[in-house]
Amino acid sequence: MKLLKLLPWVALLGLMGCSHTKSSVALASMSSPQASSPMLKVKKEVVPYEVAMPSPVVMPVPMMMPSPVMAVEHNTEAYNVINENQFKEVSTSPLSTFSIDVDTASYSNVRRYLTQNNALPPKGAVRIEELINYFSYEYKEPQDDDNPFYINTSVGDTIWNKKSKIIQIGLQTKKPNIAKLPASNLVFLLDVSGSMGQPNKLPLLKKSLKLLVKQLRDKDRVSIVVYAGNSGLVLDRARGDEEQKIVQALEKLNAGGSTAGGQGIKLAYDIAGKAFIKGGNNRVILATDGDFNVGQSSQSALVELIEAKRKSGIFLTVLGFGMGNYKDSKMEQLADKGNGNYAYIDNLLEAKKVLVTQMSGTLYTVAKDVKIQVEFNPEKVHSYRLIGYENRALANEDFNNDKKDAGEIGMGHSVTALYEIILQSDEVKSKVDKLKYQTTSSNHSNELATVKIRYKKPDGDVSTLISKSINLNDKEIVLSDSNFAQSVVGFGMILRKSEHKKDAKLSSLIKLAKDSKGDDREGYRAEFIKMMEQAELLK
Repeated sequence: MKLLKLLPWVALLGLMGCSHTKSSVALASMSSPQASSPMLKVKKEVVPYEVAMPSPVVMPVPMMMPSPVMAVEHNTEAYNVINENQFKEVSTSPLSTFSIDVDTASYSNVRRYLTQNNALPPKGAVRIEELINYFSYEYKEPQDDDNPFYINTSVGDTIWNKKSKIIQIGLQTKKPNIAKLPASNLVFLLDVSGSMGQPNKLPLLKKSLKLLVKQLRDKDRVSIVVYAGNSGLVLDRARGDEEQKIVQALEKLNAGGSTAGGQGIKLAYDIAGKAFIKGGNNRVILATDGDFNVGQSSQSALVELIEAKRKSGIFLTVLGFGMGNYKDSKMEQLADKGNGNYAYIDNLLEAKKVLVTQMSGTLYTVAKDVKIQVEFNPEKVHSYRLIGYENRALANEDFNNDKKDAGEIGMGHSVTALYEIILQSDEVKSKVDKLKYQTTSSNHSNELATVKIRYKKPDGDVSTLISKSINLNDKEIVLSDSNFAQSVVGFGMILRKSEHKKDAKLSSLIKLAKDSKGDDREGYRAEFIKMMEQAELLK
């Protein structure tokens, strides 16, 4: 009898003792690509990703009776692994080449983790370039129609490392004239599968698109394609001013079924092709949580289809929604391959920012295949590292290759890139021998670097080259913008636990951001400061 009375307590101790082991096993299983949802394959290469898992919940155990064992739903969000850029010595690597990126999905996703989940985001969710590019800066605009953007440059001290400097490069396009925008042929490709039934998914998606519809004109055309177990055409080429007709079609949508994403994308492109407007804005807008699990979604054929359609002038914008099974890694790749941008909608205010305030930048491309190449002067710069843009890196020879795909920039948008550099001095020691045939020119001894930009017109196949020298005393960018951009970078490095964060501390970054908030009309910078304060509490 005594032995029987002890059995419940033995079982309880066994459960408590093995709970950590079970969590570890589950974590290892979920972290494995083989155990997770199938990833998008590009040229048969599997892209590594990390899965965001919730922290184990420790429940108090009453002393008088065993507690019931609670089942915890696992988080299966997937993010690409990011290998942070390291310093490169100019003597051996004088060129830095990458594709521009105007996506902002990472920023609003990080915000969701901090403000809704009350948790720090996984490292893979933090793409620093997308945090920087979420904000607008007081950049100069191009003064003529020959170039789609103006190159702004500035050099200043680094706030987290007294031994380095920061080069800030800002590309700014012209502010749009809405009345002169070309006609749009928009196909809304909407995920109505069962996973979209949550309030922050399909219901938020409907409200978001209603905001966009209010901005459309009679010369615009709107079609709606949905996909779940099967794909189907809900609305075919309605005029942009038929707001009630479009809204009624949206209101009829309900979530249910599995996710045949591949079929839906094929149908959406077919409809966009039939409604194609020559010289207009032809675009598929995919709205989903990214959980494609039926059809050709895991096949490279899906990417090949998107790449082929972009060549015909039909671009792809991706809007992400929801949490729990969110597939960021897959959606970012789809937008990149479709010559489009990628945003994450975590609330209605973000929908307004993306689809109303910045509609022209989101939907109207002014330059495609935009590449940046920076050549550093070995007489002045010992080493450098590009902050962010890890998954946008290009081979140096790709800069002059017009067949190599790169990023797009929309009307009114800006792109910001920061380099951390170490200047040449007697204190700096090279890790490699100085090259015997290294060529330098004393005529350019005041230059730190030269930035070169290649871009194509939206309907063009041949690129145009523009360039600009960067000097140590460049101060084109106002100090408040430079400081605020550095506060954003510092925050991103802390979230990523970067080895380069040096003296960056949340307390000092918060103070810097407050001091450099400037004319924050939309309140985005104030919101960012609150995010940092929330992260400080969580840490």
